[in-house]
Amino acid sequence: MGVTVDEFLELLDELPEVRMGHGGDWVALKVRDRGFGYLWEATETVGLKATIEEQIALVAERPEVFEVQFTAGRFGWVVVHLDGIDRDELFELVAEAWCLTAPKELVTDFEAAHQIGQQAL
Repeated sequence: MGVTVDEFLELLDELPEVRMGHGGDWVALKVRDRGFGYLWEATETVGLKATIEEQIALVAERPEVFEVQFTAGRFGWVVVHLDGIDRDELFELVAEAWCLTAPKELVTDFEAAHQIGQQAL
C-alpha cells in the first residue's frame, strides 16, 4: 500500500483541466483557477478539499492516514499521508475534491465518462 508523489501526479492526468502552481514548499492544484488541493513533496502529503462531514469521518476512521488541515465555510480540508493510502482510494478523494470545485459542466462530463452515479444496466 502507499502512493508515491509521482503516482499521485500521474492520477491528476485523469481529471480535466487540472493546473498546478508552485508556491514554495507546496504545489497548488486548481481547476479553472479554483483550488481543490495541495501537494507537499517533502512530506509526501496532500491536502484535499472535502465536505466537513467527510473530513470528520476520514480523520476519525484512520488518524494515521488523515488529519484535519482546516475548515472554510462548508468545506473541511484534509491532509492525506500518501504512504498510508492506496491509489484507488486516493483517486476517489482527489476526484471528489475536484468535483466540489470544478464548474458544473466539467463535473457532469467527468461523471458521465466515468459512469459515476449511474447504475449498470
